[in-house]
Amino acid sequence: MRIILKTLGGVDDDTMEELRKSVNLVFGCPVEVRTGFNYLAHAYNPERKQYLSPNLLHHLSTPLREKNEKTVGVADIDLYAPRLNFVFGQADISSETALVSLCRLRQEYYGLPTDEARLIERATKEIVHELGHTFGLEHCPNQKCVMHFSNCLADTDYKELSFCSECRPKMRLVT
Repeated sequence: MRIILKTLGGVDDDTMEELRKSVNLVFGCPVEVRTGFNYLAHAYNPERKQYLSPNLLHHLSTPLREKNEKTVGVADIDLYAPRLNFVFGQADISSETALVSLCRLRQEYYGLPTDEARLIERATKEIVHELGHTFGLEHCPNQKCVMHFSNCLADTDYKELSFCSECRPKMRLVT
């Protein structure tokens, strides 16, 4: 299996490298950083001042994806999905593609001092969570499991960077 992290819009190279390393530690497979696309305007909703995540997910999925390859787009924009005020990320199970936003994972979004280590930890949890969906996992009631739904940033901070004993065996791992 291989995981591809694609930058969408402007995401710092150092941040992407740290995410690559941390996702590699969780899954133990090759993780590559690639350039995605910079044109995000098609997903922007000026009334909400947010980007519609399904529109970006659609452009991330590609029929040229190799077998055993999963793609996660990483953006630094505020995302939302229908019927939700915002999302940290979203996955499309059929295309094995996911999207994660750094925007609301940053301390600065809430008027707090920058904390890059905390950003990497939060973003890694959300990337692993969305990848979990691409492995067939649903949301978990265990608040410590990485597959627990994060309704707010406190939920992301509380959960661990691992699959619980109930979720791990359910993963459809590709070999």
